[in-house]
Amino acid sequence: MDDLASKSLLPNGLRDGLPPDAAHEADIHNLVLATFAARGYERVEPPLVEFEESLLNGSGEALALSTFRLMDPVSQRMMGVRADMTPQIARIATTRLKKAPRPLRLSYGGPVLRVRGNPLQPDREFRQAGVELIGARESAADCEVILLAFEALRAAGVKRLSVDLTLPTLVPGFCAALALDAATERRIRVALDRKDAAALAGIGGKEIDPLRRLLDAAGPVEKTLPVLEAVTLPAEPAAERARLIAVAAVLEREAPDLDVTVDPVENRGFEYHSGLSFTFFARGVRGELGCGGRYLAGHAGEPSTGFSLFLHNLLRAVTFPPPLKRLLLPAGTGEAAGVTLRAEGWVTVAALSEIADLEAEARRLLCSHYLADGKPVAVASEGENG
Repeated sequence: MDDLASKSLLPNGLRDGLPPDAAHEADIHNLVLATFAARGYERVEPPLVEFEESLLNGSGEALALSTFRLMDPVSQRMMGVRADMTPQIARIATTRLKKAPRPLRLSYGGPVLRVRGNPLQPDREFRQAGVELIGARESAADCEVILLAFEALRAAGVKRLSVDLTLPTLVPGFCAALALDAATERRIRVALDRKDAAALAGIGGKEIDPLRRLLDAAGPVEKTLPVLEAVTLPAEPAAERARLIAVAAVLEREAPDLDVTVDPVENRGFEYHSGLSFTFFARGVRGELGCGGRYLAGHAGEPSTGFSLFLHNLLRAVTFPPPLKRLLLPAGTGEAAGVTLRAEGWVTVAALSEIADLEAEARRLLCSHYLADGKPVAVASEGENG
């Protein structure tokens, strides 16, 4: 018995999906994909495993340390198990669908596997669902994907949502405009990631004063935008700031019940993003529900944006549906009767042999009703029987 128990253990970060969680997650997965489809995003299905050189190409390079690798016994080439589906969608869009009209709207859903989790996200295998909008430069594209993520999360039953907007290219663009050396830029990046104003001040130089002011431009959008607008920035970072401000205005108008926050210097988790990026949270729920943003797809660097929702976190943010009506059918119940009952909304469980006490058997099998004389009868609670 002990040997059997040890064999059932799973590696850290991996889990079995059990009833009713597995069915609930699948239902939410299908629901959000249907939401994407209703907005014109067409489904694609990339493989779970690809050759390493294609999987880790372009934006996928940032996921190299998160990717499981294995040798393909057929081709004798190294392969990788996807750690994120976005690079795969970018590959499909810029190769197989290269001639499809732009902007190209694609959706996807499926499992991913990562080498390790983190303290807030210990799961190493989980299901993603998301969209990519390929070949669109306009800020309207950023607004579309953020509002679509909001719509999908609400459709799944998540309440009290917030989105945090960030500009991961702002600091690198600022440092490049000032021609700062790599060591100084690295010190600035570390200080900003830690929100350490004292360390930033210790780097010195009036030229980085705007970066110190950007630390104050983090928080609710109505308080931070005036601070952000007042900071003097070089041309390219200023253009990215203008995009963020334009998107925030649209979100305020179109989604007034979505809480919008801004953190212009946040970069962690957005290493391959090339512009405005965002993360969704729900109040009182640990971990991010989804994230996305701007990136360059394929060798040609098509301007693109999109997002991924993380279904294992999403489950923590929604209320489970009421149990389905489960009906125990006595042995010998005809197939036609079962078809009729299922059409009426019942989940039927057939007894495989004659049962003397149908009510007790229904209770044992977690059925809410049993069929007696052709009619569903509710199972009494054990207290009622006592």
